[in-house]
Parts: sequence; structure tokens; C-alpha cells
Amino acid sequence: MQNLIDLELVKKELKRKLPLKRYIHSLNVSNTAVKLCRVYNVCKDKGEIAGLLHDYAKYLSNDEMCKYIKEFKIEIDEVINSQKDLAHGLIGAELVKRKFKIQDLDILNSIRYHTTGRKEMTNLEKIIYLSDYIEPNRKFPGIEEIRKMALKDLNKATLMALDNTIKYIIIKGLLLHSNSLLARNNLILEMNASGNICPDIREDIRW
Repeated sequence: MQNLIDLELVKKELKRKLPLKRYIHSLNVSNTAVKLCRVYNVCKDKGEIAGLLHDYAKYLSNDEMCKYIKEFKIEIDEVINSQKDLAHGLIGAELVKRKFKIQDLDILNSIRYHTTGRKEMTNLEKIIYLSDYIEPNRKFPGIEEIRKMALKDLNKATLMALDNTIKYIIIKGLLLHSNSLLARNNLILEMNASGNICPDIREDIRW
């Protein structure tokens, strides 16, 4: 994967396109994703790329978002139409596919759904969603518990992050996208089906 994509060129483009704080966030998400990929035997090159590029379209103007939604024929529902920021993953996946010639569907879907999650997420999608939530600069009550769980049980940690996000959206009085509810229910079903057996925490990993 790294032989096909020049990561230094990607970083240079991100540095140009994103505010410094968001660029650092993208580096942190990428590094966190690589660590989790190693724990869960997921291709770390894919995690590194998806982590770097997950917020590629984060700072588009509303007019630019509307333009790309139309140009790429992206289907949006009433929730995304009312909260255009939720579209940045959908648009970002299409932009990086064209800009960096990325064809890997798992990388693209990890970017596409990193904000809302979705039903039947792959492990890479879960890792990017979770890495975005727990990267080292994130600070809020309960985050250390989720970071520890991230090294024990990917499904449970992703569920914890989803639950916290859903609570926040409800408290703020914002619209909740159905993909987040579908992701939550599917994770619980997965955990019930597997018996939710967790391996011991990997103490050799440090955030």
C-alpha cells in the first residue's frame, strides 16, 4: 500500500489544506489507527492512510459541499441536508479517491463513515472511528477508560464511543443520524453473538 501512495506527499497536501490543529489531529488519528491495526491484525498501511485522510474535506465551505454533492451524485438524507458537516466524510472519500488514486474500498468507507459509523462496519472502519475519538489530544471525562478498552475489545470500545457521541448529540439538541443507531445496534448484536469474550489488555501498547 505504501508503495502505491506517497505518504509524504499526502502530508504535504494536508498541511496545505488543513489548519495546523486539524493537521496535527490527522497525524494523531493516523498514529493511533496504526497501533490499533497492530492489535487487531488489520493492515496498518490502510489504517495510516485512512487516518491521515479522514478529515480531508472537513473545511469545505457550504457552497463547496453542495457543489461536490451534486458533482459526485452523493445521496444525502434530511439529516445531512440540515447538518452539512456530516457530509464531509462522504465528500472526502470521493475527493481522495480522485486526488490520490485510492481504490481500496475499506479505506474509502473508513473515511466515508468515520463521523456517523454504519451498520456492519469492518474492523478498519471501527478503528478509524475509534481513533478519531481517542487520539492523544482528546480530553474529556471517561476517555482513559475507552482508551484502555480499545486495547481489549474493539467492538466494546467502539460502542462506548458511539454511546458517548449519541448522548452528546441528544444533549445538544442536534439531529441524530440513523447510521449511528444502526451501528450501535449492530455492534451489540455482534457482541452478543460472540459472547463478548475480551482478551487481556495489551500492556505493551502506550498511547
